[in-house]
Amino acid sequence: MKRALAIILGATAAAVAYALLVRPWMQQWGATSEEVSRALPGDALVRNAKLNATHAVTIHAPVTQVWQWLVQIGQGRGGFYSYDLIENLMGLDIHSADRIVPELQYLRAGDKIPLAPNGFGVPVAILEPGRALVLHGDTRLDPAAIPTMKPGDYFAVTWGWFLEEIDAHTMRLIERWRADWKPSLQQTIFMRAFLEPGAFLMERKMLLGIKERAESARTS
Repeated sequence: MKRALAIILGATAAAVAYALLVRPWMQQWGATSEEVSRALPGDALVRNAKLNATHAVTIHAPVTQVWQWLVQIGQGRGGFYSYDLIENLMGLDIHSADRIVPELQYLRAGDKIPLAPNGFGVPVAILEPGRALVLHGDTRLDPAAIPTMKPGDYFAVTWGWFLEEIDAHTMRLIERWRADWKPSLQQTIFMRAFLEPGAFLMERKMLLGIKERAESARTS
């Protein structure tokens, strides 16, 4: 009985610590309070987001150079500059580029950024060269986007990057991820316990991966 009570109390304490300390840190890693509260292009595409995370990093490189790394992202393209090993253990066949690829520098609104080798991807909703790149997907608009989703369920997401110049050689790269889904206990547990921390892990590494590549290219 005492052991069971200790397990329950320990699990409760861990859940409270995650909700009050870990989750807020994950949701705004690297971002200032002003960047977190600021309205950004694409926010209105997922109006009632149940998940709203804003991350940011300072990069010591020109905006134009950082944009070149960002615009070539995608499976079968420049990758995502994150943990390729983890992504490939999931069968995604992603290989992050270590150079600017000229033929991948052309992107337009409506193009799909592939996430997996089976053609699954998210369309470009907003593209402002050197300023903003926002992807948007909603299974209510494209029910075939996630074939395994149960009838009646839905998932909507925006994933955006915003480039802001500080000076000619320094900039901020802000990333925002917003998601909404049909409320249910199963969906909420999956999103909070698995998707949310998993997405943060990969997104943080992606920002750092772009920073490392852009800064290395500038000094080489």
